Amino acid sequence: MAILDNRNTQTFGFVLLPNFALMSYASATEPLRAANLLAGRALYHIAPLSPGGASVRSSGGVTIDCEDIASRGGDLHTVFVCAGGGPADWARGENLFASLRRLSRLGVRIGGISSGAYVLAAAGLLDNRDFTLHWEHAPAFREAFPQLQLRQARYVLDGDRVTCGGGVAPLDMMHALISERMGSHFARRVSDWYLHTAIAEPAAPQRGSATERFGTHHPALLAALEKMEATVEQPLDRSAMARFAGISPRHLDRLFSEQLGRGFLDKYREIRLEHGRRLVEQSPLSISEIAMATGFSGPGHFSSAYKALFARTPSQERKMRDIQ
Repeated sequence: MAILDNRNTQTFGFVLLPNFALMSYASATEPLRAANLLAGRALYHIAPLSPGGASVRSSGGVTIDCEDIASRGGDLHTVFVCAGGGPADWARGENLFASLRRLSRLGVRIGGISSGAYVLAAAGLLDNRDFTLHWEHAPAFREAFPQLQLRQARYVLDGDRVTCGGGVAPLDMMHALISERMGSHFARRVSDWYLHTAIAEPAAPQRGSATERFGTHHPALLAALEKMEATVEQPLDRSAMARFAGISPRHLDRLFSEQLGRGFLDKYREIRLEHGRRLVEQSPLSISEIAMATGFSGPGHFSSAYKALFARTPSQERKMRDIQ
């Protein structure tokens, strides 16, 4: 067992919020544990934290005992907010925000894992900063904090702000942080411990390529599909999209039909509704506001299209979310 030496041990706090993703938490903490084992001494100490010190249940049902974040101070080297779920889980109130701001003033490095950046932004800790969060939560984040510039990256190191997406992205981030302190050779040994042989660069994408997502290699069709994802609020008409892709409208229709088995308008509506569904599930926006954010003429039009695709209305979707 590694011996704790407070002079040389960096304490990493992890603020766990309800429904945090256990995989993200493990991907962040396990490399620190392995580093201690490989070094034969306590390079890192892991401190699970929560507002008020209550135990916190993960999305998979595992409960972690925690200390109260308000009881900790400058003894922390780094503190990460580890969050999943949705806004109801992230809105932990001013007490948590005040604790994070206090730790920042004490010189503690502040980070966010998965949707943790949402909490940091709400606490005012991401102004004029580079940062990222899990791609699934990006639509809700942009609606809540339009003044902040979210980056699509696996992880971002910006001085005393450290953020990453969820899933296995913390493995890549921790490799970088361990490299900072112990050198790349030691960090490589830690990654090898977990068979983490393909270490991603910070700016590597969080999602599969458009080719993988849509199942096509045709460059003009891929250009149109990616443009659809970027223009959900103000959809382009068929002619404008064809000009963007550098082909005729007739050729555009043929590509959608032959390669996707869907019409141009049907696929565009599906992409907009998928975006709307994420906002319904994760954002506090009203149904009317979500209709506007996805390019529909009004809440009635949005709701009917939503029900046709997902077999329930946006309001029913929210009720189901709230009772889970």
